[in-house]
Amino acid sequence: MTHFSALSLLRHALGGNKKWEEQWPNSEPKAEYDVIIVGAGGHGLGAAYYLAKEHGITDVAVIEKGWLGGGNTGRNTTIIRSNYLYDESARLYDHALDLWEGLSQELNYNVMFSQRGVMMLAHSVHDVQSFQRHVHANRLNDVDNRWLTKEEAKAYCPPLDISQTARYPVMGAALQKRAGTARHDAVAWGYARGAAARGVDIIQNCPVTAIRSDATGAVEGVETPRGFIKAKKVAVSAAGHTSVVMDSAGVRLPLESYPLQALVSEPVKPIFPCVVMSNTVHAYISQSDKGELVIGSGTDQYTSYSQRGGLPLIEHTVAAICEIFPIFNRMRMLRKWAGIVDVTPDRSAILGKTPVQGLYVNCGWGTGGFKATPGAAHTLAWTVAKDEPHPINAPFTLERFTTGRLIDEAAAAAVAH
Repeated sequence: MTHFSALSLLRHALGGNKKWEEQWPNSEPKAEYDVIIVGAGGHGLGAAYYLAKEHGITDVAVIEKGWLGGGNTGRNTTIIRSNYLYDESARLYDHALDLWEGLSQELNYNVMFSQRGVMMLAHSVHDVQSFQRHVHANRLNDVDNRWLTKEEAKAYCPPLDISQTARYPVMGAALQKRAGTARHDAVAWGYARGAAARGVDIIQNCPVTAIRSDATGAVEGVETPRGFIKAKKVAVSAAGHTSVVMDSAGVRLPLESYPLQALVSEPVKPIFPCVVMSNTVHAYISQSDKGELVIGSGTDQYTSYSQRGGLPLIEHTVAAICEIFPIFNRMRMLRKWAGIVDVTPDRSAILGKTPVQGLYVNCGWGTGGFKATPGAAHTLAWTVAKDEPHPINAPFTLERFTTGRLIDEAAAAAVAH
């Protein structure tokens, strides 16, 4: 079993050589920890960081089956927003957005957070009514959001086609100016460095094959191909594979896993000033600092662990983007990929305790995982440290699927992303 400090991982990711490996040799992890976190993405590493920084719990190991930040954290489309309809979602995502705003300073690591605004297009009377409902609900929750006419939307995003002959006519838009983008994997590296500096162990290339419980039914530790690691508490935050890991502990989760596709174009000079999303065609677009147009689609219509996705859906997405922004018709695609998202029946997360004593879970974010990263990590750390939910994540309990108190953002939100 190999253990790396975040600093040596960063050097390795940037092309570390043998001499560097000699200076930072691998070491065996301990046989026992106070807390084990399964999954070294933004959520897991962030939880480890907040456990150490805010709760004084530093005897923590973050265990990752691949490499740090190599899962969904490295495959998302960077969007951050908090303009969700329901009170529970608005509180959670706005808490995350508050943390995003100071995260680079907090971690002393540039996560490239850019509050360029997220604009959500309305193409029908139903869209207009839905978005205006969102605007009013957001204001009641002190979440910024405002309604734009189609002319104001065009002024905010000049490439937008608002002509009457457009295939998808624009009737207005909702704009959250505090929203924007961040560097997708930088948040993982920043949290990793901060956690490692406080004594957290980060263990790569070490899949957790099972969670073991003792005779009383309480969690005892995790099984790995390289041995058993004992722990008083285990938190699972492994996007795309959480249900597999939790099954070994006898906890069945209401999750399905789907590919979520995206692509980037060839790089061009700055031309796209914000993030634009369309629910009617389920496509969204922004421009990265490297000049690529980042284009996202919806989830595939079938369950899968594939990290490629199917052609028909991405073809529809590209066609829709070309209709809404005709100036991009001749752009070339540079590469495409898919992340694996866990989806619950109400498309909202599960974040909290499980029926197994000492076992916690953070999953089911669907397409909302990246934007929630600091908020999810912060509240997960609170829940693990105090063995009780933070007031913000208390509604996102596993029990809501038996009580019927769902948070159905899939039916309510303007778009699932």
